[in-house]
Amino acid sequence: GDSSLMEEIIVTATRRETTIVEIPYNISAVSGDFIDAGKIMSTGELLRGVPGANTIDFGARNSGNMNPIRIRGLAIDSSIQGDVALSAVPPVSTYINDTPVYANMIMKDLERVEVLRGPQGTLYGSGSLGGTVRYITRRPVLQSWEGVVEGSFSQTDGSSGNNWDLDAVLNIPMGETFAARIVLGKIDYAGIMDLPNAYVLDAQGFPVAPDGILAETAVYEYIKDVDTIDIKYARASLLWEPNEKFDALLTYSYQEDDIGGRMMPTPSTSKDGWGDNYGKYETGSVQREPGSRELDILALEMNFDLGFATLTSSTSGYDHSGDSISENTGFSAQQGWLSGYYGPYPRPMHSATRSYSDEAFIQELRLVSTTEGTFDWIVGAFYRDQDTRSTQVNYLRNFYNWAWAAWGCCAIGDDDFRYNREENFKDKAVFGELTWNITDEFRITGGFRYFDLDYKNDTFMGVGLWDSFAVNEQIQFSGSDSDTLFKFNASWDFRENAMLYGTISEGFRRGGTNAVPLSGIFAEDPAWLRYGPDYTTNYEIGIKGTGNNSFYNISLFYIDWDKIQLNTATTNWAFYAAQNGSQAVSKGVEFEYDKS
Repeated sequence: GDSSLMEEIIVTATRRETTIVEIPYNISAVSGDFIDAGKIMSTGELLRGVPGANTIDFGARNSGNMNPIRIRGLAIDSSIQGDVALSAVPPVSTYINDTPVYANMIMKDLERVEVLRGPQGTLYGSGSLGGTVRYITRRPVLQSWEGVVEGSFSQTDGSSGNNWDLDAVLNIPMGETFAARIVLGKIDYAGIMDLPNAYVLDAQGFPVAPDGILAETAVYEYIKDVDTIDIKYARASLLWEPNEKFDALLTYSYQEDDIGGRMMPTPSTSKDGWGDNYGKYETGSVQREPGSRELDILALEMNFDLGFATLTSSTSGYDHSGDSISENTGFSAQQGWLSGYYGPYPRPMHSATRSYSDEAFIQELRLVSTTEGTFDWIVGAFYRDQDTRSTQVNYLRNFYNWAWAAWGCCAIGDDDFRYNREENFKDKAVFGELTWNITDEFRITGGFRYFDLDYKNDTFMGVGLWDSFAVNEQIQFSGSDSDTLFKFNASWDFRENAMLYGTISEGFRRGGTNAVPLSGIFAEDPAWLRYGPDYTTNYEIGIKGTGNNSFYNISLFYIDWDKIQLNTATTNWAFYAAQNGSQAVSKGVEFEYDKS
């Protein structure tokens, strides 16, 4: 093992600089040097070696809109739900420095990644049911020039193209008190998945009809290597440190993904449109399924040394948006819709076009005591104003023109399902922790977080191709949640370099809204409009320490999960929605050992 992965890393999970061994609860950290040395680029690669944590790799196409991180088993969503942005927020919160956002950015030039296991409701708020993952970027270095350029070139079995990536890091000193750090990179990977029976499309994006729109004939093509990956990313940081009492760090991060399609082969036991079994790298989609997303984060972090405490101000804003096209033709055929609902429509090509956006402004203030004595304390305030949007439109391509040519009536468009859900969340919270150092070896900590959350929903929902029973509906409503979360921790250094600790902590995940129609033939029960928050309570005892150039950590945990948020489908017409379930328990043992 590499001891730099464990006890030697300075972490700030408790909002103080300390080591893994000194923190009286369960945390892992991976150093940026280890990430660089292992060429680790994604969260999936990173979490494979972290006890109690894992993730599902949805591929580059869905990496931005799906947070698949799971800690201590607190996840019940199916691993196949990789194409639709789920209603409920994930049970693990993620931070890029002090900005709470899930973006799954390329991991380049990081100082470290901290994985906090178990509910972290007091310091990290909503979404930390199972834990929190913090990505800490490297700060500029004063009075030092640094630079590195790296690249790679490869070829993949099954692909006819080449893969390459190139990145550069440059640290620029500017006098004695200023420094800048710039990260630039590009990833260009050829795809490996082929489409053996894809429609040839005309200028309007409709399947070509060589013998006229009423004929059943179509034109197909074999498309190679559709799942291309093109990612551009950049980060620029400016550090100002005029004296030992104050520093300010301004950071801008950017990433843009353009993905050609999904990496999902059709089982070889299935046959393509020509009667042949699908090959190892072939998928049965009749259309391309591209996806893209873009992320901007701007953050200003300032620290003021007041003598008795450090005042930290973190101000940030981000804009994260993306879109994709999904193949729904096979699904519609399996449901019997193509034959029973749409009639004898030739050249069926059903597309689900989806988009998401997440914008937020966040302000956090923390006051952390610095004097050594009987008591250590933290107090803080948090504010977030977040706007989210989720859209979907399903198109049966060229159905409108065919229906009017065939029947001379009835169809009102190609789009048989459409929704636009816009939500606003205003989250206000105050929090604090107090540690009583009873002796040099024994201490207890109590913490709380009071939050008040207001939300608004504006949803448009439309269903139906036919003028006789199409439904278009606008729904607006608002609501609020407030509560107080608590934490209690005790730790005892029973011998040098060995600690026994116990924790009771609470986690919370906000509620939200669903996009469902309430009238017409597709009406659902109004109870589906909203779902409430869910909560976890964690009971944990553990022992950690060092010896003989090794680090160990053993913990037992028991977690009560109440009012579980379930990503599911509505009763009548299977619209994507979330609802609250009952209770569950997660319990287990975690063991971590590192030998240098």
